[in-house]
Amino acid sequence: MIRSRFPVLCMAISLAFAFSASAQPPALGTRLDAHLESRRDANAQALAEIAAIRSPSGEERERAQWVADRMRTIGLADVTVDTMPNAIGRLRGSLPDGQRRAVVFVSTLDDLATVAAHQASAPRKPYVQGDRVIGPGSNTSSTTIAMLAAAEALIAAGVRPEHDLIFAAVAQEETGLLGMKALYADWRSRADAFVDVLGDGRSITYGALGIHWWRVWAYHTGGHSLTGGLPNVNQGIARAVDRILSLPQPAANTRTVMNVSMLQSGDVFNRKPDSAWFSLDIRSLHADQIARNEAAVREILAQVSTETGTRFDMRAVQLTGGGQIAGADTSRLVRSSVAIARELGLTPTLGNAGSANLNVAIAGGTLAIGLGGERGGARVEPGEFADLSAMQRTARHVARLAAVMGSRPAGGR
Repeated sequence: MIRSRFPVLCMAISLAFAFSASAQPPALGTRLDAHLESRRDANAQALAEIAAIRSPSGEERERAQWVADRMRTIGLADVTVDTMPNAIGRLRGSLPDGQRRAVVFVSTLDDLATVAAHQASAPRKPYVQGDRVIGPGSNTSSTTIAMLAAAEALIAAGVRPEHDLIFAAVAQEETGLLGMKALYADWRSRADAFVDVLGDGRSITYGALGIHWWRVWAYHTGGHSLTGGLPNVNQGIARAVDRILSLPQPAANTRTVMNVSMLQSGDVFNRKPDSAWFSLDIRSLHADQIARNEAAVREILAQVSTETGTRFDMRAVQLTGGGQIAGADTSRLVRSSVAIARELGLTPTLGNAGSANLNVAIAGGTLAIGLGGERGGARVEPGEFADLSAMQRTARHVARLAAVMGSRPAGGR
C-alpha cells in the first residue's frame, strides 16, 4: 500500500525539500553536498582517528570525549558528555522555548570486545586507502563521522532550524542500549522524533522488533548417580523446555519467535547437578505478544515445579523494547527520508522490525526511524573497513533530513 504512493509522495517531498522553510535557500541541498565533498579527505582522516580509539561497550569515555571535542570544533552548542558516557551537541532552533521541539540524531560509540581485541593486536592504526578507511573500529564509527559531518555541513551552509537538532553519539549499544535509554529519558518530553544513523538510507525502518533474553535457572538436590535418584534438575529443565517450545505462536507476519539455544548443566557423568540453566529468546513486533509468551512460560515453570519439585528463577539478561507506532509508515519523517534516499540515487526498502537504538524511542511511544544500508565490510574481523562513499552518502542523507525536520511543522508526522 505504501509503495504504490511513493512516486507521487517522493516528487512532492523533493519539491517541498527545496522550499521547506523560508529561512532555507532553494540551493541548500547543493550547498550541503558541496561542503561535504570539500571535507571528504578531512572526514576520512577523522574516521581513521576515532577508529583507533578502543571503545568496547562500557569503556567509551575516550571516544566520547573525542566526539565532544569535535562537536565543539564544528560549532555545535551545549556540548556535554554525560555519565553513560554519551556525547551530545545541539544546533539550536530559532523558535521561542515554549514552541521549540527537537529532532534527535543518534549514532553508536561502542564496539564489540572482539573489535577492541583486534585493535590491540593490529600491526598499524586504521588508515586511509583509496575509498576506504581500513582497520578495526572503522565500520561502526563511520556513522558517527557521517553524523558529525552532516552537522558541520548544516552549520557551514548557514542553516538555522526552527526546532532544535540534537546530535548524540551514545554508549553501550551492544550491552542493552543503555546509552540510548539515558538519552531518551532526557529528551522524550522534548523530542518529536529520533533518527538512528546506521547507514546511508537504502533501508528505512519505522518499527521495532521487541527482543527479551532470559536465563532460566533451575535448582534441585544434587548427588551421586547411585544415591541421587529422581527427580533430577535436568528432568525439570527438559520438561520445561519441551513445553515452552511447543507453545502455539501467532502468524509469521508478527515475527513472533521463542527459542532455547543454550542449556548448561553438570560437569561429570556420575553426579546429579544441583543447578542448571537454559537460555530463552522471546521476540515479536508486538509488546503484548511478548508479555503473553512470558506469562505462558512462567505458568509452565510453575507446573513443572509442582510436578518435579524443581525451583525455577527467570533472570532477565537483556530486555529490548519494541512495537509499532500508528501512522509511522506515512509520517513526514518516513516520507522525507524516502524522498531523500531517492535523490541520492538509492531505492530504499521499508521495514517495521528494527533492532537497534531506535527500539528505545519506539517502545516509549516516540516516532523513530533507522537509516540502514552500506557501511563497509569485514565487520568484527581484523581486516574491517569502512567505505568512504557510503559514509559521505550517509552524511548527505542526514544533513538533508535534518534541514527538513528542523523546519515547521513541529512533530514527525
